Amino acid sequence: MTDSMTGPGIPAGPGAHPVDVENSSVGELLGNVTQDLMTLLRQEIALAKAELKVEAKKAGKATGMLGGAGFAGYMVLLFLSFALWWALANVMDQGWAALIVAVLWAMVGAGLYAAGRGALRNLNPTPERTIETVKQVPHALKPHQEMS
Repeated sequence: MTDSMTGPGIPAGPGAHPVDVENSSVGELLGNVTQDLMTLLRQEIALAKAELKVEAKKAGKATGMLGGAGFAGYMVLLFLSFALWWALANVMDQGWAALIVAVLWAMVGAGLYAAGRGALRNLNPTPERTIETVKQVPHALKPHQEMS
């Protein structure tokens, strides 16, 4: 186990620099701890940014689907208006055709709305991995006890 130790009871983490605790001043040790904490903080911020970027992409897709549903709703009103107009003007022939087109747009709008709403429900705006690793920071700062 001496390979993973940098000194008496001090484990070396990935990328850790060996520290001679006995010949170092308190200021040097505090400087090393501060530097390590800053590195950890930068890594946690980078992880949070990455997680939030993924969730923002999901939200963008869901918003696009809801926008499509809004456009389909506009088309429903447009074709229903045309259907009513043609139905009144031509008594049945052309109006029924416009009504069928409007019903098709209504089904497309309903499908896009349902898909967008489902995608929004699946969003997870909290950076779960970041929260989990931040919870581990206090344990990492506690002195490790060697097992006999």
